[in-house]
Amino acid sequence: MSTVATEVPTPAVLRPEAPGPAGIPVIETVAEYSRALDAVRRSGRSVGVVPTMGALHAGHRSLVERAARECDVVAVSIFVNPTQFGDAADLALYPRTLEADLEAVAQAGGQLVFAPSVAEMYPEAPGDIPMVCAPELADRWEGASRPGHFDGVATVVVKLLSAAGACRAYFGEKDFQQLALVRWVVRDRSLPTEVVGCETVRQRDGLALSSRNTRLSAEQRRAALVLSRALRSGAAMMAGGEERPAVIEEQMARVVAREPAVALDYAALVHADDLEPASTCATSRPLRLLIAADVGPVRLIDNLDPRGWAPTTLHLSA
Repeated sequence: MSTVATEVPTPAVLRPEAPGPAGIPVIETVAEYSRALDAVRRSGRSVGVVPTMGALHAGHRSLVERAARECDVVAVSIFVNPTQFGDAADLALYPRTLEADLEAVAQAGGQLVFAPSVAEMYPEAPGDIPMVCAPELADRWEGASRPGHFDGVATVVVKLLSAAGACRAYFGEKDFQQLALVRWVVRDRSLPTEVVGCETVRQRDGLALSSRNTRLSAEQRRAALVLSRALRSGAAMMAGGEERPAVIEEQMARVVAREPAVALDYAALVHADDLEPASTCATSRPLRLLIAADVGPVRLIDNLDPRGWAPTTLHLSA
């Protein structure tokens, strides 16, 4: 018996009469975003979402490209979330490049952009926004250095993923603590989301891609390379048989100390599942090396899987 395949109609939102720049639909309201992705699912297509704050680089594009390989329709949100910034100056300086971002999304295979205003995401007065309280895993590391940051992250993630509905959501591993928080949020709120963590993308010299890199001077960018060197140094010690986390952490700190333009905040070896400090490397639990530092006025973070690392496994951008 033969069957005749019938083409599933494309939802109207993906063929708008007046597309945005780069020919890609841009949605600005939560209600319309939810309706658009509901229509995609009703047409029998799967949905992938890539939440971002814009200023897209090759790392973001790799998330969109992977989502496009694994899902039928990919939606990218672009929203600079004020509730995760403790410093108003840092928020004001965060780069906003919407037109370039739309072009990047289209080239990477995204079909839809959600770009809401702050008032759309937070209609309440600033002091009345109902915040999600981040769990204990957010208390250390970035949470200790940036009080309230992860409450803001958790709050916006709940809003974005609730609006998206059933989907796969793609996040980079560079913000490793944030990724752990996102997984907690999805479990805690029973969201119909499959969280997909994607490998950190680095430039050829090892610097992890970050939207904040655009604020570095040429000399500061050179100095920032010490973060990835310190991580590789710690991983090399583990590969050589060192099992004491304190010795590995001291080695990473010594590497950073050789670069006077960089002020180390923390260099730590933690359990990858709960981000608690590791007491030994002789464990079957997955481990992660974390590092954070200020390079001039710019805070940078990075991390590495010390067991999965080798020079040939680093994900380098072209």
